[in-house]
Amino acid sequence: MCALGAKSSAPLDAIQTQTGSDKLSCPTDVDCDKDPVMTMIRADHVIDSVADALQFISYYHPLDFIQAVNAAYEREESQAARDALAQILINSRMSAMGRRPICQDTGIVTVFVKVGMQVRWDDSGMSLSDMINEGVRRAYTHPDNVLRASILADPAGARKNTGDNTPAVIHYEIVPGNTLDIQVAAKGGGSENKSKMVMLNPSDSIVDWVVKTVPTMGAGWCPPGMLGIGIGGTAEKAAVMAKESLMDPVDIHELKARGPQSTAEELRLEIFEAVNNLGIGAQGLGGLTTVLDVKVKDYPTHAASKPVAMIPNCAATRHAHFILDGTGPALQQPPSLEDWPEITWDAGPNARRVNLDTLTHDEVMSWQPGETLLLNGTMLTGRDAAHKRICDMLNRGESLPVDLTGKLIYYVGPVDPVRDEVVGPAGPTTATRMDKFTEQVLAETGLFAMVGKAERGPAAIDAIKKHKAAYLMAVGGAAYLVAQAIKRARVVAFDDLGMEAIHEFVVEDMPVTVAVDSQGTSVHQTGPAEWAQKIAAKQIA
Repeated sequence: MCALGAKSSAPLDAIQTQTGSDKLSCPTDVDCDKDPVMTMIRADHVIDSVADALQFISYYHPLDFIQAVNAAYEREESQAARDALAQILINSRMSAMGRRPICQDTGIVTVFVKVGMQVRWDDSGMSLSDMINEGVRRAYTHPDNVLRASILADPAGARKNTGDNTPAVIHYEIVPGNTLDIQVAAKGGGSENKSKMVMLNPSDSIVDWVVKTVPTMGAGWCPPGMLGIGIGGTAEKAAVMAKESLMDPVDIHELKARGPQSTAEELRLEIFEAVNNLGIGAQGLGGLTTVLDVKVKDYPTHAASKPVAMIPNCAATRHAHFILDGTGPALQQPPSLEDWPEITWDAGPNARRVNLDTLTHDEVMSWQPGETLLLNGTMLTGRDAAHKRICDMLNRGESLPVDLTGKLIYYVGPVDPVRDEVVGPAGPTTATRMDKFTEQVLAETGLFAMVGKAERGPAAIDAIKKHKAAYLMAVGGAAYLVAQAIKRARVVAFDDLGMEAIHEFVVEDMPVTVAVDSQGTSVHQTGPAEWAQKIAAKQIA
């Protein structure tokens, strides 16, 4: 169908669909050379395309991202960061081969939609949001690759899981044209929770604010990743621009080669260098690469304002783009496994094997900061909801359904298994969310140690030191790799919590790093400080 302008008086229903096509023909009194043909978009094409894209990005990293991580791996000098990057790359290849999620947190679906003004819809009776959400539901419940449902309704109250990861967060723009342009992303909670927003004074430095703010984000966003920065407009506009900028490919090195051509590009380069000079490194362990790219979008703003939003993308960066033109669904094309680097990694000769079934307090106290452990035996899992319920039960004087004495608890919400899997991808979640529970759990249950992602805060470190416990770190963004170490799994408590239920895992040689030892020494403090000094010394030299 053509756009109906002043020259046409033909009613909309007089424009007929061409035989065998979803393109619509023009009325005889419309100049089709000047008025583009309208497009009929079918609901099933939207649904199938969204579902396919979400399945695709659950196990395929964007190739530009893999290339950037591999380049960071090749130039990294910090052994701890290099080991983390190796595990991320190996996990990515394994996920691509097995078509199972890169990360156990398969994200909240975010969608950017550009609707052409010459688009028409079939008579399905569904809204476009309904079509997109039906695509999300089908993707997350696909029997061959079940994805984790993480979305909770009534967020300030009951926080009940919707069961199919709907609804998506959808942003619409009406644009000229006769196509439907859709970008989908699956955004993990660990990185989303580290989003920052500020209303700067017009004279304030954006670079200074970013450099001051990034260290406060910790490592829960699973660096190395990307920073999306939105500048201008209003508070909500800045945040949406920051998120949308993360849909763009990694191209910072091409920008450096050709040179900046705008203020936004100058900011990208300046922030990229400044953040990497902080020495935070992969997984916050200290190293040369903290960000792989920095994206900036801007928009005119009020004379009194300078809104700035910053949203990080994690090591499980996942997004896809497709355009519907009325000819059918747009399906993603699988990349070649030859595009992934061939990398091998092992824990090394100095790794210590630990038998969790015979673990003693003295052995826990002997673990050294930064030491690699290979865990064997039985551990329990528990994250936010389980910890809250445990502490509520302790406060009421009730017996717990599991005995934590002398045990390790793993902060994880695994993906459901498919086919012959013991458990689906089961990487760690951000440990700081459990900080407020740590003192009570250590004091009242006899727990020996915890396994999670990223750093611990001061309260948790103080509790660990007080009770001579330990905190161990597994690599975020390597969930499918970690799951290979889990040989048996079963739910043992709180099964009503879904993915947040307490599981019992039996593991073999599960690699972890001692991140906080019994003396309270944290490698997330010592590592970045050491590498910030090394980077500064190189620049002076």
